[in-house]
Amino acid sequence: TLAGGTAVAVYTHTESGLGLKREIDFWRNITPVVWDYWWNTSFSSPKIIFHSGELFSWKKEGKEEGQSEEYENDAKKERRKKVLQSLHEKNAPKIFQIMLDLGGLYIKLGQVLSVTALPIPEEYRERFRILQSNVPGHEDFDSVILPTLEKELKSPVRDIFESIEETPCGAASIGQAHRAVLKGTKEPVVIKVQYPDAKWQVPADIECVGQFLKVCVWFGVVDESASKLSYEEFSRQFLAELDYEAEKENLKEVYESSLDPRAPYLEKGVVLPRVFDEFCTKQVITMTYLPGPKFEEEVRQQLAFLGIDTKKGIKSIVQDAHRRDVENATNQTNQAELGTELAMSPNKDQSSWKTTASRIIGNLISVDSMFSLV
Repeated sequence: TLAGGTAVAVYTHTESGLGLKREIDFWRNITPVVWDYWWNTSFSSPKIIFHSGELFSWKKEGKEEGQSEEYENDAKKERRKKVLQSLHEKNAPKIFQIMLDLGGLYIKLGQVLSVTALPIPEEYRERFRILQSNVPGHEDFDSVILPTLEKELKSPVRDIFESIEETPCGAASIGQAHRAVLKGTKEPVVIKVQYPDAKWQVPADIECVGQFLKVCVWFGVVDESASKLSYEEFSRQFLAELDYEAEKENLKEVYESSLDPRAPYLEKGVVLPRVFDEFCTKQVITMTYLPGPKFEEEVRQQLAFLGIDTKKGIKSIVQDAHRRDVENATNQTNQAELGTELAMSPNKDQSSWKTTASRIIGNLISVDSMFSLV
């Protein structure tokens, strides 16, 4: 028994154990919400079975005189809609608080859902919009970043860097960046540091998000095919961003290609950061600091050059692009069904260049970078 208890205690402090504990914390908080939806909407719920003559019954209800089957179905749909709206209003604040308490990837997920084209209930979307601002954006330097740097670089930072700015120049869900000056060469650099818990937290959170999405599909909150595609991209993006070694190699490859006189970089005046291999690890990337306008400013300038109004913000541009895609897809479907000359209409391409521009920008920007703009 003592040995078993010791083994459990040791396991709970491993990465797998910590990840499992975080998943348990997630489901401990989310289960009452899931139960609320099941109890009030599921056909297998005792409450629904008991009130089968009043709500969402699969049993045939007695029809009033002159009442059609279609009318009855519409009435059932309307009752279900009202119950779901009530549940959304009741549980959206709870889900929002769970995301705040767990932090990390859940904050980023809420930000993604606040602007996604997925049919998220408005009660949830309104809450998730709050996550676009006023959310703690970085870890403490002395208690988290400094110990991580010294552990990874196997040396006191004062032996490597002349100085380090404690306030990050950028922060995201899995890490943050700090400006510094190398000791000896006095070269200005940027140090990108991955949070020590990210390597087990992110996979655990992604697993929970996937399981929770399946529950949402089961309750009809989100569309199955759309949520599956979004989840796969969401998962792929964040797991890839954990791999600092692959990112370092990519940075090196691009930098070296920029030195090729046959490449267009030199001609166009493009300068790329150089990676310092000796100061890079699985959780740290050190590269040259390149002063210049913020990425957001450059994106706005390029969009303005294309004739896209940026006054409403990047978020509105992305939302408009999503909306146009949906409208274009609907128009094309209607045209195909009509089988008339409308199928040859050029309307479907009228805004395609702007949509394409927004999509290209979206492809170039990682999930974390995208939401630094909104």
